[in-house]
Amino acid sequence: MRIILRSIRRGNLATSSTSRRPRKMNCSILIVISLAWLLHAHCYADAAISNRGNNGAQPLAASSTSLTAAQPRFLSRGHTYRAVVGDTLVLPCQVENLGNFVLLWRRGTNVLTASNIMVTRDERVRLIDGYNLEISDLEPQDAGDYVCQISDKINRDQVHTVEILVPPSVRAIPTSGQLQARKGGPITLECKGSGNPVPSIYWTKKSGTGKSPARIGDGPILTLDKLERQQAGVYQCTADNGVGDPVTVDMRLDVLYPPDIQVEKSWIHSGEGFEAKLVCIVYADPVATVSWYQNSFPIQTTDRRIMNTRANRHTLTIRHIQQEDFGNYSCVADNSLGRSRKYMELSGRPGPAEFYSPKWGRSSDSYNLTWKIDSYPPLEEVRLLYRRVLMNDTFQQPGRWHDFILTPEHRPASEPLTHIMSYTIKHLHPGAYYEAIVQAKNRYGWNEVSDIFQFIVASNSMDIAPEDAEVVASSKSRSNSGALSSLQNALPHCLLQLGALLLVFGLRNSQFDRLRLGLG
Repeated sequence: MRIILRSIRRGNLATSSTSRRPRKMNCSILIVISLAWLLHAHCYADAAISNRGNNGAQPLAASSTSLTAAQPRFLSRGHTYRAVVGDTLVLPCQVENLGNFVLLWRRGTNVLTASNIMVTRDERVRLIDGYNLEISDLEPQDAGDYVCQISDKINRDQVHTVEILVPPSVRAIPTSGQLQARKGGPITLECKGSGNPVPSIYWTKKSGTGKSPARIGDGPILTLDKLERQQAGVYQCTADNGVGDPVTVDMRLDVLYPPDIQVEKSWIHSGEGFEAKLVCIVYADPVATVSWYQNSFPIQTTDRRIMNTRANRHTLTIRHIQQEDFGNYSCVADNSLGRSRKYMELSGRPGPAEFYSPKWGRSSDSYNLTWKIDSYPPLEEVRLLYRRVLMNDTFQQPGRWHDFILTPEHRPASEPLTHIMSYTIKHLHPGAYYEAIVQAKNRYGWNEVSDIFQFIVASNSMDIAPEDAEVVASSKSRSNSGALSSLQNALPHCLLQLGALLLVFGLRNSQFDRLRLGLG
């Protein structure tokens, strides 16, 4: 009581001594002092009543005992707490031997509670299980130091530090999330992330394939240099700080560029009375206008010539083809940034030959060559050329061409398109390497020379093709170990032939160029 009275007197003296410069006292401190004085006065009155009627020595003994009574102390300890926005947090304050002293909670200069009395008007704050302070529906501004204080002359404090964890948020700059840039130029994508802790930012691009996109950049700014049209699309900026789930914002990038055309086929084979489709795939931003031409003359839509568009795929369909429909075609695409053109040929000439024979021959002195040719009109003539190629590890030397003119068999009208032909080339050298080409003619002319087809004649020491060796060995190994041994002995020779084949394949392009020059 004397301590409180002394405090009041000091306050009065301080007030009187500074009357020349008056100042306002903190309202919360006045309330706490008043509450402490009332509690102490009540306890003092109870003690006086209980001691009434005793002799004069007993109050002195009681006073002496109170001076030696145990002092209050904290059982709990100060701690740093991390809690997420919206959660409920309990700050412990457990004291023993509190006696007649008052326990209060404060935050900075603001008093929250005094004893069991709530001083703060914040309904989210309350005392539970004694003097533990509970804060519900946490907000970011609740972060800071909370002090549990015993109102004795020692002024012992227990301090809890509260850190509020805030889940990440992110926004695009500009907020519309829409960006445009010219092909070949740079572009900068930017987003802002916030949260506690400060989130990390990374970038991905949506692929539309269902696979998890890979990171293409880190940090709030993503810079793309020398833009290509393939870089247009939706980019995602992701913010993650480990509190809750990562959050993303989408940004759409439109790359503006002149038309870029791809043709499905540059050479289209058809026949009179049949149908053909010419296809152009056009990429452009802004969207391009597409028109069709035959031999530099614009094509108008008719009942036989139909144009349609689906997304970026533009198709010209020609029905009931006539002689004058054959020739050169082009599709032209225009937008505000430029123009592009691609050419195609619609022809009645045969398609190129495709070979079906295996690479390894089964006979040591002959080889059966099989191929197919697509032609709507009947084939009139087929030309077969083959030659031997002498080679070792350091060089190759092709021999002279052997030229054969073949007369195709008559095809029934019900099967007008695909012609399958074969020819057995005889008097070949065992184990030698050969190459062949085929060219065909119908009433519209000769087709393009086929790709070079390469084959190897079987060796005298092998009666089966190398690609069949594994199957035969597997089937014979169950009953004849001697047959397996003979195959194993023949394997080194097979590997030598395979090595020679791979070497010649590497020189295929240069051979093909010399071949075309030789044919004129």
